[in-house]
Amino acid sequence: MFDDADPLLARVRRICLAYPGATERISHGRPNFTTSRAFCWYGGSVRADGRWVAHDQAVLVRPDPGDEPALRQDPRFFVPAYLGASGWLGIDLVPAADWAEIAELVDASYRVTAPARLIRGLDDRFPLRG
Repeated sequence: MFDDADPLLARVRRICLAYPGATERISHGRPNFTTSRAFCWYGGSVRADGRWVAHDQAVLVRPDPGDEPALRQDPRFFVPAYLGASGWLGIDLVPAADWAEIAELVDASYRVTAPARLIRGLDDRFPLRG
């Protein structure tokens, strides 16, 4: 369901694995990045008109609750199958990702899902995102 040599996945890995306690694992055929819980998935799908539509080069994140309503109104975002019911949103990385925005989305998702012990001091490591 993904190409391990995908340069977009490599870039997502660099962003995600820079966070304290972050690890990568494959679950349901897709890479996801976790601490004690997942904070980012690479790739997803939606059910549209009775069929599955793949978003193989997308990131799925749990947005900051304050930002979620606006992101849901943004047509670039989609509600992924299975995870969408828990507040996750996806955004495709192609044709051209805004990598600063992707990093901010991953940062927010990490902060929403990671244990407090990992978040402490995070603003010192990532001062522009805090």
